[in-house]
Amino acid sequence: MTLTEKILARAAGVEKIKAGDIVWVDVDQAMMDDILGPRIEIAEKMKALKLKIWNPEKVTIISDHYTPPANAHQASIVKFTRDWAKEYGVKNYYEFAGPCHQVMVEKMRVLPGEVILGTDSHTCTYGALSAFSTGIGSTEMLGVLATGKIWLKVPETIKIEFKGKIPKGVMAKDLILSAIGKIGHAGATYRAMEFSGEAIESLIMDERLCITNMAVEAGAKNGIIKYDEITKKYLESLNIDIKNKDVEFLSEDGDGKYLEKIVIDVEKLEPLCSCPHEVDNVIKAKELKNIKIDQAYIGSCTGGRYNDLKIAAAFIKGKKIAEGTRLLISPASKEIWDRCAKDGILQILSDAGATVLASSCGACLGIHSGALGEGETCISSTNRNFIGRMGSKKSSVYLASPLTVIASAIKGEIVDPRFLSNEEGV
Repeated sequence: MTLTEKILARAAGVEKIKAGDIVWVDVDQAMMDDILGPRIEIAEKMKALKLKIWNPEKVTIISDHYTPPANAHQASIVKFTRDWAKEYGVKNYYEFAGPCHQVMVEKMRVLPGEVILGTDSHTCTYGALSAFSTGIGSTEMLGVLATGKIWLKVPETIKIEFKGKIPKGVMAKDLILSAIGKIGHAGATYRAMEFSGEAIESLIMDERLCITNMAVEAGAKNGIIKYDEITKKYLESLNIDIKNKDVEFLSEDGDGKYLEKIVIDVEKLEPLCSCPHEVDNVIKAKELKNIKIDQAYIGSCTGGRYNDLKIAAAFIKGKKIAEGTRLLISPASKEIWDRCAKDGILQILSDAGATVLASSCGACLGIHSGALGEGETCISSTNRNFIGRMGSKKSSVYLASPLTVIASAIKGEIVDPRFLSNEEGV
């Protein structure tokens, strides 16, 4: 079986399943956020049916989209979320901790081989830790909360092998954009994307989380990477003891039946950009000429981790952002914010002219802290560039790696970071 099939088979309590089967599975973890979590209609339905949460210890609620609240409406939603968590005995409630997907990993709510569901489409992020994770709607979450189970159709799997060593100037964001550009924004609809190859095996966890986070941008049900030494060491860094947890079944056995196998030669990859207004509208950064930017943004559950900010700070140290360009930085969690502050990373970025924001989803969705105005252009390390995603429907968003974003902030226009480093003698 494929990795996804193995996990779902175990959760369903059967020895073997195949793509297309309908199975009832036990849920290991359920995650809700403030924007699509315990909504008023869900709360009313639970009270009307006198429902209780099947296991409050397996539920995590994270207020991240509306924190810090920008208006009274957002504040009311966060308050409702906070009060609901307390009423139903959900002790794993986090507020002002950062975007939910980074918080879930940091708070040790994700383990290899688990089935994890969340009311956010980028729940597929946890596949970097060899879990089956996917997003569901608020109404469907009601059934999970009450029963701890869900039925799923076992997805077909597309195996993507990133062959070769990653060249200079290329990050994980470029790898996943290359895959989405090749597959298309709907090419993996209700399918699993299994990432493998020498390049994946060399990536640290911060970079792997970026890869699986964006699987849904190709329409995928989930993204997943096999369990290996990188996974083991990362979990150990979080003080997670998995000695007694069976992870052997998560290794590849070579016998899985794949719908398609795609090989991408990483050594030929160059820094990429996803152009407005579709994520699969991918082009080489060096081919974008005279694209002036008003804003550069590094942050979110996709591109605001410690490694992202560390690389950005190292690149811009001793330099300044271009006049007329604003650079916004939002660490992917409060823990990352604190670590970057202690290590001097935030100071370097601030000295270069950056504005450091709270750890939040605000700028990524244009709901506060960095919304775009009419006619403005932003280059961002986030995951979506749909019309109106970051503010005005008449603004434009380009997606790129944190390295490409920081280089563009220095230049004031979209630029291949390799060319700028040559110009600047870095």
